[in-house]
Formats: sequence, C-alpha cells, structure tokens
Amino acid sequence: MISNISLGRYYPAASLLHRLDPRTKILSAILMMAVTFLSRDLLPMAFLGLVTIGLIGLSRVPVKQVLVSLRPMLFILLFAVVLNILTVRGDPLLTLGPVTISKQGLITALRMGSRLVLLILNTTLLLTLTTTPIHVSDALENLLGPLRKIGFPAHEMAMMMSIALRFVPTLLEETDKIMKAQSSRGADYDTGGLIARARGLVSVLIPLFVSAFKRAEDLAVAMEARCYRGGESRTRLRVMKYQTRDALFGIAISLASIAILALRFWPR
Repeated sequence: MISNISLGRYYPAASLLHRLDPRTKILSAILMMAVTFLSRDLLPMAFLGLVTIGLIGLSRVPVKQVLVSLRPMLFILLFAVVLNILTVRGDPLLTLGPVTISKQGLITALRMGSRLVLLILNTTLLLTLTTTPIHVSDALENLLGPLRKIGFPAHEMAMMMSIALRFVPTLLEETDKIMKAQSSRGADYDTGGLIARARGLVSVLIPLFVSAFKRAEDLAVAMEARCYRGGESRTRLRVMKYQTRDALFGIAISLASIAILALRFWPR
C-alpha cells in the first residue's frame, strides 16, 4: 500500500541513534554516502554491509520497517540491475536470442544493486527513521549557518526541506484515499496499456494537486497567523549540544570509513 511507504516517517524508539545529535547523524550520513559510492570491490562492500547491520541493531527499528524504506526505490533498483545485465559486455554465460548475459554484466549488476541498497538503508537509518523532520531542519540550519555571511538563506532552505519531509507521508496517504475512492466509483488502474493507465491516473493527480495546494495555503495562513517572520531573532526551546556519545559515534563511523577505504584502495 502507498500509505506503508516509510519515506519521511519517524520511528520512535529508545536507541543510541535516536539520542544522537541530528548534526552528527547528518554528517555521518554524508560520510557513509561517499564511502558507499567509492566501494566497488567485494571486501569493502561486505564490510560496509556489516556496518549497516550494526546500525540497524543500534537503531532498534524492526528489520521489516527498515526494509520497507526500499519500496519507493524498488523500480529504480530493478531497472539499474537489469540495465547493467543487458548492456555490459564480457564472457557470455547465457544467450537468449539477441540478448546475451555476460559474467561481467552480472557482477556489475549485483555490485550496483548492493550499493544502492546500502545507500538507501544507511541514509534512512541515520535520518528519517531515527530523526524527526523538525530536528533535521534545525540541524541543517545550524550546519548551513556560516553560509549566511555570503547571503545564503539557510533558515528558509532548512524550513522548506522540513515541510517537504513532513508532508511526504501525508500526501501518500491522501493519494491512497483518492485511489480507493476512485476505484469505488469504477476507476481501474491495473488493467489496460500504458496510455490507458496514464489516463486513469489523471483522476488521481487532479484532486491530489488541489489537496496539496489547499494544504499549502492552510499552512501559509497558519504561519502568518502566528507571526512567522523567518529565522530573524528566533529562539529555540531546546538548544542542540554535542555530547560524548556523539564524539564516540563520529570516531567509530570515521574509523569504519577509513577501514572500508583502505580495503578499497589498498594495493594487492
């Protein structure tokens, strides 16, 4: 179901990852992204997989909930795997008419798929599942704060990202309700060709856009009624402070990243 997608959904739990400073998690997520993109061989990717399993254990988020985060990217994941299998040339393993599957293509596809899975899981664990959108927004604003000296709108950018993350699950639930309502009126989204299905989705997109604009207008009115004027002279109830656990976690992630990169670039 659309409403089961975990993008933008916070999972409450009493874990180490939940208690970490959101700035630590954002920086760690960026570091893990870079390491994931640089990992190509089997050994560093296996080590990165062990680190991901460790993060799942630290988060205390059910494995099923973590794996649900892959659902929005499943089509892209399968497309990338199939594309690499069919386009990479090498030693042929199987020939089906004009299509030849090579050993190198299969290895490249598995490598690409594994990197995408690890990238999605690490990003989801360190951000959306263990950090509320408002904390992500505050952390981004704090990290981008030095750029204000050159005129960069750090607060406005962080606020936009926070609102976007907050309304992703809401819009997905709204889409699910609209599709069920239209199906009860005889709309069919599962049969027919691609063009027929695209036409059927028009009955979903139009009311969805109307609902999204209405929610945006209501939010703007509510913010103006509360005299929202951006980040100028704005105070916070809870001030973010780095603690010992943040330093220890940062050191652990850094050491793990160095080990993965050493396995990647160590001469053999």
